[in-house]
Amino acid sequence: MSDPKSASPAARPEQYVLTVSCPDKQGIVHAVSSYLFMTGCNIEDSQQFGDHETGLFFMRVHFSAEPPVTLEKLRASFAAIGDTFQMDWQIHRADERMRIILMVSKFGHCLNDLLFRARIGALPVEIAAVVSNHTDFAELVGSYDIPFHHIPVTKDTKEAAEAQLLELVRAEGVELVVLARYMQVLSDALCKELSGRIINIHHSFLPSFKGAKPYHQAHVRGVKLIGATAHYVTADLDEGPIIEQEVERVGHEVTPDGLVAIGRDVECQALARAVKWHSEHRVLLNGSRTVVFA
Repeated sequence: MSDPKSASPAARPEQYVLTVSCPDKQGIVHAVSSYLFMTGCNIEDSQQFGDHETGLFFMRVHFSAEPPVTLEKLRASFAAIGDTFQMDWQIHRADERMRIILMVSKFGHCLNDLLFRARIGALPVEIAAVVSNHTDFAELVGSYDIPFHHIPVTKDTKEAAEAQLLELVRAEGVELVVLARYMQVLSDALCKELSGRIINIHHSFLPSFKGAKPYHQAHVRGVKLIGATAHYVTADLDEGPIIEQEVERVGHEVTPDGLVAIGRDVECQALARAVKWHSEHRVLLNGSRTVVFA
């Protein structure tokens, strides 16, 4: 009789995430759930949304499966269903950390926040590199043992700098670029090349208070809400599809420096949530908007 203590523990099933967007029609949920059942998979969580305005259907399914099921087999066998329903679909391992690049200029609060969250496991990402047009945060990034790339940008070197960034993205297998207060306007060509793969953060006063010192401008106008918006980057400056927003109410007694401090906090919160949700494949593009299965 075998000793139960010596028996090897059962292997934990692999966890996967399937995301789907397609024209809305009858039978999509049935087709997906039937496929997973017939493939020997177990649905652990499922979310869906049909947009009556755009006529599109969105779905995110977290499921598990044991060998001999593999990611490669799932992708190969699901393709027929994807073709039938004209789906834009993806299947990922749920525990796979997304490789990202952080970009920063001279304001480091979002960079510092994301570095720490990634270090403690609060973000399902692997930071492949940090890119900056200044050297201010080289030491901070080095303390996390993450490569720091100084890529200066001037009017004359902008095209070469963006080419260097794209080369780094490809070489490192990066799936997401995060503008953690990177204060350079990206070219239309770069925005198109990385469409749906760049997230930016800005204060939510736009377009009311553009230019320098927006919080000081807001103080003069007596604003009562401080906000921040995390969104995908498009060629239309600061007008890409919104992923997350955060606000905090402020009183008349708050100074301009106080508004700046509150602004830093809400920017960090909104950006961190946007990066987390994107990395967990919870955000699907819906034209100029997003569907977020948070």
